[in-house]
Amino acid sequence: MSNDISKLEPTALWENFHALTQIPRPSNHEEKIQDFVYNFGLSLGLETVKDEVGNIIIRKPATPGFEDRKGVILQAHLDMVPQKNSDKTHDFENDPIETLIDGDWVKANGTTLGADNGIGAAAAMAVLASKSVEHGPVEALFTATEETGMDGAEGLEAGLLQGEILLNMDSEDEGELYVGCAGGEDVSVTFDYKKKEMSKNYIGGRLSVTGLKGGHSGMDIILQRANANKLFFRVLSRAFEKHQVRLVSIEGGSLRNAIPREAFGVVAVKKKKWDKVCALVSSLEQIIKQEFALTDPDIRIELVPENVIEKVIDKKTQLRLTEAVLACPNGVIRMSDSMPGLVETSSNMAVVKSDKKKKTVSIYFLMRSSVDSVKVNLGQRIKALFSLAGAKVKFSGSYQGWNPNMDSPILKTMQGIFEAKYGKLPQIKAIHAGLECGILGGTYPHWDMISFGPTIRFPHSPDEKVNVPSVAKFWDFLLETLKSIPVKEETEGGAEDAVE
Repeated sequence: MSNDISKLEPTALWENFHALTQIPRPSNHEEKIQDFVYNFGLSLGLETVKDEVGNIIIRKPATPGFEDRKGVILQAHLDMVPQKNSDKTHDFENDPIETLIDGDWVKANGTTLGADNGIGAAAAMAVLASKSVEHGPVEALFTATEETGMDGAEGLEAGLLQGEILLNMDSEDEGELYVGCAGGEDVSVTFDYKKKEMSKNYIGGRLSVTGLKGGHSGMDIILQRANANKLFFRVLSRAFEKHQVRLVSIEGGSLRNAIPREAFGVVAVKKKKWDKVCALVSSLEQIIKQEFALTDPDIRIELVPENVIEKVIDKKTQLRLTEAVLACPNGVIRMSDSMPGLVETSSNMAVVKSDKKKKTVSIYFLMRSSVDSVKVNLGQRIKALFSLAGAKVKFSGSYQGWNPNMDSPILKTMQGIFEAKYGKLPQIKAIHAGLECGILGGTYPHWDMISFGPTIRFPHSPDEKVNVPSVAKFWDFLLETLKSIPVKEETEGGAEDAVE
C-alpha cells in the first residue's frame, strides 16, 4: 500500500497536512512553519498578518450570497510535540515527519505525527484555498507555541480579529463537541546538591526505565499509565535501602505535557553487591510489570554496567529527593462531580533532570484542573512537600479554563447539523486538557466558541495516529457548519439611530 497521504480523501485537506509534515515545527522552533503559512496566505492573495508573538491571521471574504453571515474564526495551532522512540534517529528541527498509512490510520515512523494540531491547521488552509466552499467572512487564526505554554493565545491582542464565532479544531474525538476545558499551571522544583567522591569499591551502572506508552498528560492521564520518573525513584529507593546504591545523575521525561515514557540514570553500586542489585532490579521489574499489565505491558527496567563513574549526589539530597518524588501526588487527583467520567484535577511529574555543572536536580510538573481553587490547593500540596524536603518551588504559566455555555448558539447550530446529517446527536463534552479557548475567550469575551476535530489517538507520543474516515466526517461537518452560520444581528434601532 502507498504511504502517500496527499492522495487520501478529502484531498484538499490531506494535501495541506502532508505539506505541514514536511516542515519542521516543534514548539519554540516554529519560524519555518510560520513563514510557510504566512506565504501560503499571500500566495492566495488574501490579507495576511503575523503578530508580535508569531500568530498568523489570514482573512478571506465571504463567498457571494453569504456576506451577511456572522464572521467565523477557524483556529488551530502550528506547533507539534517532538517525541520519538529512543532507537529512532530524528532531528525535529530539521527533518520532515515520515508518515505511514496503516489501514484506516495515518501515523509516523517512530515519532509523533503532528496530527495534533496539523489536521486542524490543514482544514483551515483548505477552506482558505477553496473556490467552492460556501462560507461567510472567515479569519484563520494559526497560533504559536501552544504545546509548551499557549504563548500565541496568551499574546494575542484584543481587536485584531473581527469575527464572532470561534471554531477551535483541536479536539480528538470525531462526533463530540467540546464546550469546556481545564486550566493549568506549571510547577518547577529545584534541589541543590553537593558532589561526593566514592570509594574504589564502587562501580558505575546505568539504570533505565523504558517501554512505557506515555501519552498526552491531559487526554491520557485517565488511562492510569505508569510514570517513568516515579518508577525510577521507586527502584532507586529500594536499591538504596537494601544495598546503599547511590545516584550520580538522572534524566527522565522531556516535556511538561507528555506523560514520561523513559527515565535514565547513572548510579554507583558496590562491586560485591552488583549481582544482588541486578537481581533486585529484575525482581522489581516483574512486580511492576504485573501491576501495569493492562495499561503498560511493555515496561522494561534494566541495570547495565556504566564505564564512567563520577562523583555522586550527596546522600542527604538523594534521600530527600527520592522520598519527595515517591510521596508527591501524580496522575488523576480527583474526578469531576458534575460530568461523570471526566478528570477534574491531575498532576503530571513530567521531567526530572540533573545538571552536573549547576549541581542541581530539577523537577517539572504540569497541574490541570477545571476548578481553579482545587488547582491552587494542589499547588500548595506540592510546594509544601518539596519545601519540607529542602527544595525551591516556583509556579508559572497559569492559564484559565473554559467554562461551558450550554446555551451557546453555535452549539445548538452544530447539534442540529450533526443530527440531520448523521441521524443522532453529537456528544457534548468538556476536556481535561488545555484548549486555547479558555485564554482566547478571556481576550475576546464576546466570542461564541466550540471545539471539535477528527479522532486522534495517543497524541504527544510516538504512537500518535489519526483515523482517516473520521477526518472525512470532520471535514464534511466543518463545511456544513460554515454553510449554516446564521446571519448577523441587526443593531437595535437601525444604523441611522446608531449615529448621533
